[in-house]
Amino acid sequence: MFRSFFPDPKLFFWSALIWTIIAIGIWFGIFEGNEGMLKAMSAYTPVAVEGERPPFLTPDKLLIYIYMAVAGFSFALIWMFLDKNKWSRWSVLGSTIIMLVTYYNVQISVFLNDWYGGFYDLLQKALSEAGAVSLNEFYSELLTVAPILLVNITVLVLLDFFVSHYVFRWRTAMNNYFMDHWPKLRHIEGAAQRVQEDTQRFARIVEGLGVSFVRSMMTLIAFLPLLYTLSEKVTELPFFGPVDGAMVYVAIMSALLGTVLLAIVGIKLPGLEFNNQKVEAAYRKELVYGEDREDRAQPATVRELYDGVRKNYYRLYFNYLYFNVARFAYLQGSSFIPFIALGPTIVSGTITLGIFTQINNAFDRVEESFKFFANVWTTIIDLISIYKRLISFEKIIYQDEGTQGDISAAPAE
Repeated sequence: MFRSFFPDPKLFFWSALIWTIIAIGIWFGIFEGNEGMLKAMSAYTPVAVEGERPPFLTPDKLLIYIYMAVAGFSFALIWMFLDKNKWSRWSVLGSTIIMLVTYYNVQISVFLNDWYGGFYDLLQKALSEAGAVSLNEFYSELLTVAPILLVNITVLVLLDFFVSHYVFRWRTAMNNYFMDHWPKLRHIEGAAQRVQEDTQRFARIVEGLGVSFVRSMMTLIAFLPLLYTLSEKVTELPFFGPVDGAMVYVAIMSALLGTVLLAIVGIKLPGLEFNNQKVEAAYRKELVYGEDREDRAQPATVRELYDGVRKNYYRLYFNYLYFNVARFAYLQGSSFIPFIALGPTIVSGTITLGIFTQINNAFDRVEESFKFFANVWTTIIDLISIYKRLISFEKIIYQDEGTQGDISAAPAE
């Protein structure tokens, strides 16, 4: 699944993690620590006057973006030079591009969170007193964010197009790999479905989950310090009183509760999904045989196989019933947690609408990142069932130790 597309998967992913840690260490140890460099840059950095915010792209931010790009592409080029994997243009360089664009999108979110604070303060001012804000001033504030959003929309459209090709290349690599060993695999139950459908679903789900997980980590890095700083404006928490970094702890506890709850409640679902695919494959296989042979797909046989499908689905529906009770109760209830936590601060009148919006948005970002697994648990269940089916393919291939290093495939497209 991975070795067909990535060069030496274990070494590649571990090296990516180590490279990221080293790159972050170099940045904070050299660039952030070099006060002379930052002071020299500050002469060219626009200074925000009262009521205004600095633009999205400033010289210090530009340096960070350039550094991230250099670090990312250096890693990709080194791997492409060391390992001549025919899919490295997509697996290594493509993954790097996706990660860098994901980082850019997180930075857009940070900028918008800051912009919303000023905009909602302006909105509160306009609603509290007639004529306090002119129509021109109101529309001008909206126009300040329009160029950033237009660029971001373009980037997101291009990224979606690129990811579609990335996933298809990964599916092609897996397809070619399994087809090279088809004589060993053709007798496995549902072999055709696994090669034709499961490879596509696996590549799509892993790519989606991988990007979402990285985005969650980047969002935490960006918004966690921001939320901690904004928590200084929170006077107290219900039942606990004043707490430093109050909303950070609330977000962590909320996400941890939901993740543990759903993991316990949904523990049986991956196995049931796996069994479901097995009985579906057996039923489908008999029907396919019945298209060419009159002695196959007889009513009694089909009825027996379909009874297996029906029973497994009924078990699956029942287990999803109580899983969804827990999932929807948690997801709906968690949306009210910031209002409950901020209740004493709101009624005391110590924060403006803009500050409340900034705190609420930052809290949502941090909490969503922490409860990543809670949000995608059903997708993970689907992925586990697909993984179990595909890994059985690889076990058959690996029975012949001489084939473990053979990952020949058609030329990359």
